[in-house]
Amino acid sequence: MEIKTVAIIGAGTMGRGIAYCSALAGYRTILEDVSPSMQEQGIEYIRRAFDEGIARGKTTEEQKQQSLARIVTSGSVQDACREADLIIEAVPEEMEVKLEIFTILDKFAKPGAIFASNTSSLSITEMAAITFRAENCIGMHFFNPVQKMKLLEIVRGLETREATVAACAEAGRRMGKEVVVVRESPGFVTSRINAMIGNEAFYMLQEGIATAGDIDKALKLGLNHPMGPFELVDLVGLDVRLSILQHLHRTLGEKYRPCPLIEQYVKAGRLGRKSGRGVFDYKDAAAEQKA
Repeated sequence: MEIKTVAIIGAGTMGRGIAYCSALAGYRTILEDVSPSMQEQGIEYIRRAFDEGIARGKTTEEQKQQSLARIVTSGSVQDACREADLIIEAVPEEMEVKLEIFTILDKFAKPGAIFASNTSSLSITEMAAITFRAENCIGMHFFNPVQKMKLLEIVRGLETREATVAACAEAGRRMGKEVVVVRESPGFVTSRINAMIGNEAFYMLQEGIATAGDIDKALKLGLNHPMGPFELVDLVGLDVRLSILQHLHRTLGEKYRPCPLIEQYVKAGRLGRKSGRGVFDYKDAAAEQKA
């Protein structure tokens, strides 16, 4: 199947990044969100991302203008999915929300359209099961920030056909990603390993073994990780990480039991960069950005 039009459901952090990559790859791109303000913020984010790319010599003004011209917005899932060949949902990491989206897609999308979920840990097979086209359902797990991270983890559900995998892998490569294909399992590859590392880091912090800054420095300099576990969880969101850990704990057992400290931080509203404070404090940086 040839993909010409890509619809992204959700204009949050992940959705707007996927829209950037989709438009830059040459696809007609529909960015959907029920919130007009989220749509506006998404488009503005994409503009800034292109400006940053131009400043770094990664993109050109011509690419920016051509890509922005390929993007349209929609406030309705039904309308956004009607013309799309590939529909990528990037809504919050809650199975109930994703099942609702897949139900709408199954009703309104054209025959042959591919339904992809940007989930980092949830079951593609479960989402596919509520549709009448399980063979066209797949996981496309992008990483934050999407325009900078090279990996795309493609997740094959129980009934995903080979043609669907091939089409999504080709789309990923056109978006500039290195593609790995994995069989569905809780947490797939990256989230499963990363959740374990991050959770252990919280136990170390809780036990007073080292400061958060020194734990991050140790993993960056000693294990060559580009970001420390606390820098990364603040970027991803502590609530998102906790949700993944809870899912892995339910499905894979005690070794994934969330550290009480991360649960405490989430209850306190310390969700990371998006709230101004997580493991580290970002309030001054947030205030500067608003100014």
